[in-house]
Amino acid sequence: MKIPEKAPDWQEIYKGLPPKKHGDIILGLRKKLKKAESEYLYWDKVKYLPMDADIKPEEVWAVIKYSRQAGRQVVPLLDTDGSNYFTYSIPSFSQKTLHMIDRGMEKVLKGQTTKEYQLRSIMEEAIASSQIEGAATTRAVAKEMLRSGRKARDHGEKMILNNYKTITKLKEFTDQPLSAETIKAIHRSMTDNTLKDPAWEGTYRDDENAKEEDKVKVYTPEGALLHTPPVSSEIESQVNLMCRFANEDDESGFMHPVIKAIILHFWLAYVHPFMDGNGRTSRALFYWYMLKHDYPLIEYLSISSVINKKRTQYLKAFLYSEMDENDMTYFVMFHLKAIKVALDDVVEYIKNKRLAEQAATQLHAKFPTLNHRQWPILIDALTSPHKQYTFEKHANIHGVWRQTARTDLLELKELGLLDMRKEGRKFVFTPVADLAKKLKPE
Repeated sequence: MKIPEKAPDWQEIYKGLPPKKHGDIILGLRKKLKKAESEYLYWDKVKYLPMDADIKPEEVWAVIKYSRQAGRQVVPLLDTDGSNYFTYSIPSFSQKTLHMIDRGMEKVLKGQTTKEYQLRSIMEEAIASSQIEGAATTRAVAKEMLRSGRKARDHGEKMILNNYKTITKLKEFTDQPLSAETIKAIHRSMTDNTLKDPAWEGTYRDDENAKEEDKVKVYTPEGALLHTPPVSSEIESQVNLMCRFANEDDESGFMHPVIKAIILHFWLAYVHPFMDGNGRTSRALFYWYMLKHDYPLIEYLSISSVINKKRTQYLKAFLYSEMDENDMTYFVMFHLKAIKVALDDVVEYIKNKRLAEQAATQLHAKFPTLNHRQWPILIDALTSPHKQYTFEKHANIHGVWRQTARTDLLELKELGLLDMRKEGRKFVFTPVADLAKKLKPE
């Protein structure tokens, strides 16, 4: 990833901009300016927008920056120099997305989304969040581990297993205010037996007494310096301030819970209080705040899966926020878009689930003895003909005893709908080759 160039001093440029030129830019580049705001573009993209020869990119940037000053709200997070606070604003695009998130929760709950999808989403979140931090385990292997309940075999699998266990127990912390001890507990759970030094688990970094190679800085995958966090002597006060911010509930200064959750994600990542595992802990903090403020929707979304696919944009959202006058809006906008993508996925799932339920109703007459746990297997098998099912996985998905899971799968085998083979000490079931034909109504 290439580090973006520093933007020109917009205030100096704007001072020398004649009012008529300002008006010409607004009128002549209306669509371009709308794109710049809807996507919240930084200078490195703005300068390449098509424009008339007599208009300089620097002048367009100055006009855009001037318009962004309205509605900026201060966050009590100081930059590493201790001289300026971070700010954010909520452009119209963000307002629309927040509305969609609130309405999306309604759709998800009304859609009676299955426990299986909830489990799938939590797994995806744990896997992707760990992969962002370097876990090399593939999704398929990680899912097999989580579904079967087996122990982690290597460092990457242990990272994912920790992440999964941490996410599933975050609800235990939602009945209490955020505290430094809660953050440390989440970090300990997230990093258990995965750090270079076990003493780092749940412990703030100590740069003053650390070896040079252990001093914390954030780099791009190519090795370029991205961020130098505050000195370790400031960590305790920064984290305590963040906790007070999280626990404030001032109606006169209402902040949308989703926006506050995103800011907490940024804040903890910016302070980088731990030697390692800061990213995973920051994303878990976002998840915790959403759960605490009655957004059960988050259990059906894998935000980290979206982030993992857009890792460069994720890093740039942090970087732009720091480079452009501490304007956290870049990160807020990126995060909202990631939530929207994840929400679209679950809404599409609900739509497909309803279609599948309709198909199941039509087929019920042919196989009237099948139960509510067996039908999802057949519907899933139609779209995933190479999918494998085991007693352990089936039991974990539906929260039933192994004997019940065994009965479910063996009945499907007896009906000629699944094949069974033995792999080592485990029985594996796969869809029969002509499953679609066998499920077709008479």
